[in-house]
Amino acid sequence: MGPGPGISCSIRLNTSLTPEQKKLYQDPEVVQHVLNTARNVVIYGLSSDPQKASYFVASYLQTAGYTIIPVNPKGGTILGQKVYTSLREVEAPVDVVDVFRPRHEVPHILDDAIAIGARVFWQQLRINDLESAERARQAGLISIVDLCMKMEHGRYSGGLHEAGMNTEIISAKRTHRWL
Repeated sequence: MGPGPGISCSIRLNTSLTPEQKKLYQDPEVVQHVLNTARNVVIYGLSSDPQKASYFVASYLQTAGYTIIPVNPKGGTILGQKVYTSLREVEAPVDVVDVFRPRHEVPHILDDAIAIGARVFWQQLRINDLESAERARQAGLISIVDLCMKMEHGRYSGGLHEAGMNTEIISAKRTHRWL
């Protein structure tokens, strides 16, 4: 195998975004800014099943110090938090709406994110509704597409590097949130 990370240790995933779209929706400086300043994160579509990606991501982010606000039509309690059945029911200020729902639901979720004054609209891996991404930008939201908030946090906080992943970042500096 040549230089660079092996396939099992790389966090660079294939994406359908063009280089221009990556600049708009995956700018590393913007992603780092969001990760360092956000506190309240809505996980839209959070599942109570610990085997689901949304649960794993929410659990990780909660451990990392973020306040998780679950939204799922079933309601109930997940990760010790009240589950809202609608984004518009959330009473706390929302920094990030992290979407774990099918692409066809994204425009409606974005409408609600704009209505509640969310700061960031984050579409998880493989949820690439570029029309909604652009509409979010036009409405003044930071729009992130086709990235995983957990993986990006791990990349920039050093967690993935410590686990042997090639994060493509060389630094001895560790990020400390809210210190």
